[in-house]
Formats: sequence, structure tokens, C-alpha cells
Amino acid sequence: MDYSRGSKDGKAAQSTEDRLDSGVDSLKEEEFQAVAEEIHRLQLESEHQQAAALIEEPLQEWQTQTTDEGDTLLHLAIIHEAKDYIKRMIDLSKNTNFLNAQNDLRQTPLHLAVITNQPDVCYSLLTSGCDPTLVDNSGDTPLHIACRHGNLHCFSVITQNSRLEHLHTAMAASNYNGQNCLHLASVHGFLSLVEKMVDLGADINAKEQHNGRNSLHLAVDQQNLALVKLLLKKGADPNLLSSGGHTPCHLTYGLDNCDIRKELFPVTHPDLRELSESDNSEEESEEESDVEGMYDDIQWNGH
Repeated sequence: MDYSRGSKDGKAAQSTEDRLDSGVDSLKEEEFQAVAEEIHRLQLESEHQQAAALIEEPLQEWQTQTTDEGDTLLHLAIIHEAKDYIKRMIDLSKNTNFLNAQNDLRQTPLHLAVITNQPDVCYSLLTSGCDPTLVDNSGDTPLHIACRHGNLHCFSVITQNSRLEHLHTAMAASNYNGQNCLHLASVHGFLSLVEKMVDLGADINAKEQHNGRNSLHLAVDQQNLALVKLLLKKGADPNLLSSGGHTPCHLTYGLDNCDIRKELFPVTHPDLRELSESDNSEEESEEESDVEGMYDDIQWNGH
């Protein structure tokens, strides 16, 4: 049809470009970003549904072979960074449980891809149907490991190529030391990871399971002024109490960095700024000390 011809009343017909205008150009930046994220979510859900519809094939003989440590051939290929073998095995194992096989340390191929800093392998595994929420014998998901070591490349691949429910599960999960991904990134001072996780929906006020501290408490404990400023900017609550009843501002007493107290004091409720006379500084230091992995006083399932 010739859209360039005039209409019967003599008026020029609307151009093809006007007729097909989607309105995308008129969207604000945040609206456009929301639309793009929704399209990405629907695409991932569609891929997942297609994968779920596939009939699980019996494992081939090479897929059942393991070492004394429980490593499959794919585990070994990733450890030795044998790219050609990795690609071939992943291609032959799409949407099968072989991609989620765990060795004796309960590490999946994705755990090892993060540990060996191979973001390309992380991408191949995720787009081929692996589960990023599985945990190793420390309770860490692959995302926990990326956050502990500040591995921005693997972090980005995992967060950009995981289904939303998987991503939220991994970010919210606490490992066996009681820390989630945001806590680990905070303890180790990886500001970019902290910011990205908060932007992705991580709970900025979530408390770790040892002393009930949130990321702002941890930032004060590490005397990380830049992280304190970032967390406050992102909406961290300065009035949250730890299990011992202390705010982040309380933790500044006895520390060398007075600038942190200057940041926290004005945003903390007046009743929660000063330590009570009964507080013992030595006990406070012991209670709020942060040595990752030292949780001798915590009980799991009554043990």
C-alpha cells in the first residue's frame, strides 16, 4: 500500500514512521529502564519454561565419572581452564542436572567458575540452565564467593543472567557464618558491589545472624568512612539496634575515626546517640568484633 498518497479529503496521509511510532522515545530514562528490565525478565522466564518442558535424558557415561573428591569431568575442566572441553561439555549438557553436580565440598561447576575467575564460563553455565542458588559446604552460593573476593566480572554475569527469583534468593541467603552477600561485600569494603546489590533490591538493613548487625554496623566496625556515606545515601537505617542493643553510632566510641561519628551523630535519634553508663567498652568490643567465620556461640538446629 502506498502511504505517500493523499487521502480523499485532500489531507496528506500520516507517514509510516508516525503510524509505527512505539512511543519509546518519549519515555523517561527510568521508565525506559523499567521496560527493558521487564522484557529481560520475561525472556528469562520464557527460556526457563522451555527448559522445564524438556524431558530429562539419562546421563551419558562420561557424565557419571567422578574423582575421589567427587569432581566430574566438567569440574576438572573448569579447574584447569580447559576452555574447549568446558564448552563442549556444557553444550552437550544444557538443561540437565549434570550442570548442577556437586563435588565432596558441594561445589557446583558455577562455584568453581567464580573461584577461578572465569566469567565466560559463568555465562555459559547460566544460559545453559544451571542453578545459581545451590550452596557449598560453607553455605555459600557462587554470588557469596564473588562478593567475598570482590569479583566484579563474575558478579555482573551472575546478576545479569539469573532469573529474578534466583537472584533474590542468592542475595538474601545467609551462609553458615550468618552473613549474606551484602554483609560480605561490606566487611571486605567492596563499595561497587554494595551499591549494585542495593540497586538490585538487596535489603540494605538485613542483619547478620551472629550479633544482629546490618551493613552499616559492619562498615563502622571496619572504620570505612566511604562505605558509611554510601550506605546512608542508599537509605540504611542508622537507628537499627544490634542484638546487644547498639546503633552504628554507639560503635564509633573507642574508634580512631571521628569522621564516622560526625556522619552518624546527626542522623541518629537523640536517644540512641550516647552509650549508657552501664555499657562496658571492653564487652562492646568483644561483642561487636568482626572476624569472619568465628561464630562459636551460635547454635544451628539445637546443636
